[in-house]
Amino acid sequence: MARSISGRNRSRSTGSSVAPADAPDYRPTREQILAYITENPDQAGKREIAKAFRLKGSDRVWLKDVLRDLQDDGLLQKSRKRLSRPGALPAVAVLEIFGRDADGGLLARPAEGDEAEGESPVVSVRVPRDAKGPTPGIGDKVLAKTFRAKEPEGPAYTARVLKVLDWRVEAVLGVLRAGHNGAFRLEPVERRQPALMIDAEFVGDAKPGDLVEAEPVKVGRYGLPRAKVRTVLGSMTSEKAVSMIAIHAHDIPHIFPQGAIDEAESMKPATMAGREDWRELPLITIDPADAKDYDDAVHAAPDPDEKNPDGVIVWVAIADVAAYVRPGSALDREALKRGNSVYFPDRVVPMLPERISNDLCSLRENAERPAMAVKMTFAADGRKIRHSFHRVMMKSAARLAYPQAQAAIDGSPDDKTGPILDSVLKPLWDAYAILKRGRNAREPLELDLPERKILLKPDGTVDRVIVPDRLDAHKLIEEFMIQANVAAAETLEQKRQRLVYRIHDGPSLAKQETLREFLATIGMSLARGPQLRPSQFNAILENVRGRDNESLVNEVVLRSQSQAEYSPDNIGHFGLNLRRYAHFTSPIRRYSDLIVHRALISALGLGPDGLTREEEARLEETSALISASERRAMAAERDTVDRLVAAYLSERVDETFEARISGVTKAGLFVKLPHFGADGFIPVSSLDGDYYIYDEAAHALFGERTRKGYQLADSVEVRLVEVAPLAGAMRFEMLTEPKPLPGSKRSFEKSRGHKGRLRAAQGRDRARGRRQ
Repeated sequence: MARSISGRNRSRSTGSSVAPADAPDYRPTREQILAYITENPDQAGKREIAKAFRLKGSDRVWLKDVLRDLQDDGLLQKSRKRLSRPGALPAVAVLEIFGRDADGGLLARPAEGDEAEGESPVVSVRVPRDAKGPTPGIGDKVLAKTFRAKEPEGPAYTARVLKVLDWRVEAVLGVLRAGHNGAFRLEPVERRQPALMIDAEFVGDAKPGDLVEAEPVKVGRYGLPRAKVRTVLGSMTSEKAVSMIAIHAHDIPHIFPQGAIDEAESMKPATMAGREDWRELPLITIDPADAKDYDDAVHAAPDPDEKNPDGVIVWVAIADVAAYVRPGSALDREALKRGNSVYFPDRVVPMLPERISNDLCSLRENAERPAMAVKMTFAADGRKIRHSFHRVMMKSAARLAYPQAQAAIDGSPDDKTGPILDSVLKPLWDAYAILKRGRNAREPLELDLPERKILLKPDGTVDRVIVPDRLDAHKLIEEFMIQANVAAAETLEQKRQRLVYRIHDGPSLAKQETLREFLATIGMSLARGPQLRPSQFNAILENVRGRDNESLVNEVVLRSQSQAEYSPDNIGHFGLNLRRYAHFTSPIRRYSDLIVHRALISALGLGPDGLTREEEARLEETSALISASERRAMAAERDTVDRLVAAYLSERVDETFEARISGVTKAGLFVKLPHFGADGFIPVSSLDGDYYIYDEAAHALFGERTRKGYQLADSVEVRLVEVAPLAGAMRFEMLTEPKPLPGSKRSFEKSRGHKGRLRAAQGRDRARGRRQ
């Protein structure tokens, strides 16, 4: 119930939503607060509201309670410390143009991942008159500055296009196949697209088996639609053909413009000017055995300060990419366009040319390299006492692989690790033991979800899928990097320097409600309240460790989490349980880290190549771009794995496999083959013997008559029925009999109640503004 706010409310009917100048003891009405937030979306933090209404002391506590009530009532939502009305868009958003209004103007909706909670608002898109190049049209994705519409009628927002991200796709991507009577057929990559006929005169230089882009052409109303080849992308018999599909399907930039290449090739190695000499410090790199670039090096030693007994000092040095990639250069423009490197099983699409990523900036063994470094001092309990940043010249004392370093610590050193075991490796592990105490006290989210790696044969086909061991060497580097990232964010905040944070919101109220309903089906509970902590989820995971439903609970907890993103506005990192966090440690492969490096250079006066005022002004735009690039890379990497495994299994139709249910929908079950890391689908229509009902709370399908069914994370036996290698799709048949599901009867009887509670939680989400 909302608290009464009428006690000392002395508002006047002034027509303004801010406090009158002569009203020092003034408390606004709820309507005035809402009006101010609506009129000032960019200045709607708690502090700004208090300042606007001249609230001080106890009145600020009162305001905090009122704002919480307005959120609980669904009248406000909160995102990144900014309050807004439900359905409000961020100031900078990715929009997808879907149509035109009566006057021919463009209309758009938020693209996936950028929408506000609730129904997506319609946006009227304005294109600047002085815009250069082709104007956007229907089907395009644009990055735009959004504004609340002043007119009550029509779209809720207007938007000004900042940049076109993806032009509408008119071409169809597919593989050319030989047809009849000299014609050809295009087999589309996307299953939803129909096959196209291509006449011989429109094939050009393409040959059967080539991956091509084809442009549909207008023909008569009968027969298959026709097209003509526009671009030949390569042969599907090449070892890198599968990732090539993902690159073109997701419009990932993969060919460097000549200007960027020329710029990279003309670079000279950095000098000692303006740098500290760290070349005698035995920093080492520890990376995957197949790594080609090395952007982080570490060292540790006991702290000699008597005031810090049993403490340690940790050094982390990161490749100084900012020394070579200057703001506004051709290299910089291309790096921002790419956003990050993309890693496929058969290739890497780098953010920077090899001259930069694999040479000048790679911290090679025994090679002098420029670096941005942080020196951190930790107490014996794992608390960071102090840190400082330095621009240095370093020389890596050794390049080690994770298993190699771990083997040395475990008692099996080799010719390279033996000489540095006592002087370098053991102090690193001693320091990690101390940092681990701090991590345990912090209690980040501890999900147990093993990652799989596809190993390929020389011809680019799948050899096998493995689950690499999770070693202490991995955890050591991970924790050192986390602490360096925290130090970067802290320093920039202290210097009042704007930056790009890595933020991760807590689970939305709707997802909490779904998780709570699921846990109830297995006899567990989750406390209510918007301020859940990772430790509460860890307690749930620990409670099921070693039990039959351990995998199930890990999957459901994972699905309840929000997606991390980049933003100049800090809301903390829920998963790591950190108040401030910024990516600093991988500028070779992430543009976000390059921004943080430049910000440190500017804030600490470490050189002329820091963050410019123009870059600072565009941080919102940059954050939206690199967040979208990250999602694009993840989708492309996932699609490539699916296509590789589908092609590998295409000759094993009708074979049976052990699988695990990885998703449950009304339409059927998604299953994952643990040995291959690939997904397939079982349509609900193929489940015999009963009419199956979807239980959203329990993540299950259960029979209306038998109350038996299938649940997320169940181990099942399936038969492969159909494979579409180009689409990476596989269809299976269920062989395992349905099982009794705990709580299925209760779930059936209360399904309407759950839906009502879920809708209520979604309403509260709109009040909180927790964007997924």
